[in-house]
Amino acid sequence: MAKLVKPARMARYATLVGLVACALSAQAMAATLPANADTEYVYVGTLHQQISALRFDVATGELSAIGPVAQGLKSTWVAAHPVLPILYAVDDDRDKEGSITAYKVDRSTGSLAPINDVRTGGRGTTFLRFDTPSSTLLGANYNSGSVSSVAVNRDGSLGTLESTIEETGSGPSPRQTSAHAHGVTLDPSGRYAFVPDLGSDRVFIYGFDRKTRALTQLDGASPRAFVAPPGSGPRRLAFGATGKYAYVLNEISAELMVLRWDASNAQLSLVQSLPLSSEGFAGAKSGAEMALSKDGRFIYVEDRGENELVVYRVNASTGKLAEVQRTPSGGEKPWGFSIDPSGKWLFVANQRSGNVSVFRIDHVTGKVSASGQSSNVPDPTSIAFVK
Repeated sequence: MAKLVKPARMARYATLVGLVACALSAQAMAATLPANADTEYVYVGTLHQQISALRFDVATGELSAIGPVAQGLKSTWVAAHPVLPILYAVDDDRDKEGSITAYKVDRSTGSLAPINDVRTGGRGTTFLRFDTPSSTLLGANYNSGSVSSVAVNRDGSLGTLESTIEETGSGPSPRQTSAHAHGVTLDPSGRYAFVPDLGSDRVFIYGFDRKTRALTQLDGASPRAFVAPPGSGPRRLAFGATGKYAYVLNEISAELMVLRWDASNAQLSLVQSLPLSSEGFAGAKSGAEMALSKDGRFIYVEDRGENELVVYRVNASTGKLAEVQRTPSGGEKPWGFSIDPSGKWLFVANQRSGNVSVFRIDHVTGKVSASGQSSNVPDPTSIAFVK
């Protein structure tokens, strides 16, 4: 059963629906262009308390703006259902309990209609990952240093909050006075969940049960974790194609770590550590986002400190990385990016300059090239695609 919207939330939804209607009315004609097999909607989470939408033609690379499609919540992270026309968005408000809202996508216009929402049990919900086999949303709650699992119903609506685990910890940076969970990734078996925690310099390792959709501590009251160097600030983790190696992007130190995954003992060990920043860079370092190519041969990373995208080649045997390319991100302060489902295009959310830039991906070399397509979006932070 979907979780019912409490009376206290009904007023918020009435306001939200009204704001959405106002935002769409001026652009309804432009947004009702007929969709085709090559068209996908690009949804952009922002710091601007709104979700914006773009229309993209995968075949031609043409990008056009639709505009704001939801307002009122600090939806810094958006994620799409893998099959249904449903979008999920966080409410990343550090001063109250975070939440996830489900929206139905109108495939003819790109507009959003709220379905329901669920509280996450933590503050500052800042990241979502959809686990398809269990139909579960896993969320990281940055300000409370916790991770949550929320059931998703067959129709795409949100079910119940199934588990929340909160950690403690700190580091030497002024930004590390407490634990700050910044992402969630499952291992290939789906039995383990990895949470890079910026505040405690840890990658916490939890058990995950796809039947109950619950996260659990592996060692009772004592959390299991990989310990990163002090002041590194782990932000993202992704598994390579073989499942033997995991890649961790550290935000504060702007380093990329290659870790070997021992599934039999549920342990991570360091294989390689690479600086993300270019040699001689003297500014504030910052790693932002990371993703593997569709075939797992390349890793793409945002260097927020230098406004660059960095591409690495993956050695399938050793897991080690070799730099292939550095190129401007198409704007200032790249906050997030996503590779579209076709694997041909990479969309970068440049937060400070307020634009989303589109890059072509060369499947042979792994390199990216600016397509010349860009759209203005206030304070963009994350990208999700819906066909």
